[in-house]
Amino acid sequence: MHVISYLHTALAARLAELRHDAERGDSPVPTAVIIFGLVAAAIAVTALVMNRATNWMGNVPTAP
Repeated sequence: MHVISYLHTALAARLAELRHDAERGDSPVPTAVIIFGLVAAAIAVTALVMNRATNWMGNVPTAP
């Protein structure tokens, strides 16, 4: 029973400490928006490079 009391007290103290500290970092929403933007930019660059490479390969003359 002492272990349960100790864990309860330790958890309560830790939660109180977390509630007291108002600055706990950035919200996950702006981070998700930034990641989404980077993924969209990477997809756009990949599509552009693939399009240019396909067009370049289509213009290569074939052997007679």
